[in-house]
Amino acid sequence: MYTSTTRSGVKLRAVSLVAAAASVLLCAPSPASAHAIAGDRVFPATMSVDDPGVGDEADFQYGHQRVPGDNGDQSINTFSFEYDKLITPRLAVSVDGGYVMQNNPTARGFDNFGVGLKYLLYVNDPHEFMTSVGVDAEFGGTGSRAIADNFSTISPTVYVGKGMGDLPDSLAYLRPVAITGEAGPSFTTGAGQPNAFNYGFTVQYSLPYLQQHVRDLGLPQPLSNLIPLVEIPLSRSQGQTTGTVNPGFIWINRYGQFGVEAQIPINRASGSHVGILVQAHIFFDDVAPTTIGKPLFQ
Repeated sequence: MYTSTTRSGVKLRAVSLVAAAASVLLCAPSPASAHAIAGDRVFPATMSVDDPGVGDEADFQYGHQRVPGDNGDQSINTFSFEYDKLITPRLAVSVDGGYVMQNNPTARGFDNFGVGLKYLLYVNDPHEFMTSVGVDAEFGGTGSRAIADNFSTISPTVYVGKGMGDLPDSLAYLRPVAITGEAGPSFTTGAGQPNAFNYGFTVQYSLPYLQQHVRDLGLPQPLSNLIPLVEIPLSRSQGQTTGTVNPGFIWINRYGQFGVEAQIPINRASGSHVGILVQAHIFFDDVAPTTIGKPLFQ
């Protein structure tokens, strides 16, 4: 998703919305809890590689990158959103979209809108393991002609997550580590448009898990609710792999989370400068569990 000018009113409004949502989350003092839970493990809603859980939630992200274009480097800014609604406790449907601004050439508008379906397949609490399957569809021609593709994509995906809480006592300080990943093809409907294989993984170290289930070090706020992590989203198409390495952190509590990541391109085709992602995420299944956050069918 893409942008042109750093003085754009749309860009400033996007940042303001993310900041406003984040401020609501930061004011909530409750201990960490969330929808993606396996035993003692809470898998946060990561920014680039989707977590293995399902839930009633809303995600808002602002991103900035510089990538190669036909006329040289492009400066690209995005403001994206996703809303997930539980149909049953294990099945969720989602809708997503984004507003894009870019320069060189200058263009702005909405990207194509998408829908998704995700099913929580298996949870093993003692081993902090979780896996889900899903499919996302982006509808060509639903966005701005200046920004969006005129063809659709369909992406079936497998999601997994594993916490290290079952390690022996001799490795107790590694128990806060968790690894998540996703993988799946992306099929296009456009004639002559290449398909892709998208995959990625994250490595996380949960300070809330350290405090609550390994040893209470007396860490003050906001450190006690931080999850430092690295995400590595990748895609391979026509023999070329692109992607980024995203170090950052997520601050999480019962009602939502706030996150910041750098985006470091793995090669020239992936970008020319370090980018940034900023996230505000709300867990409706904890904010309003008996109304908007309640599954449609139990």
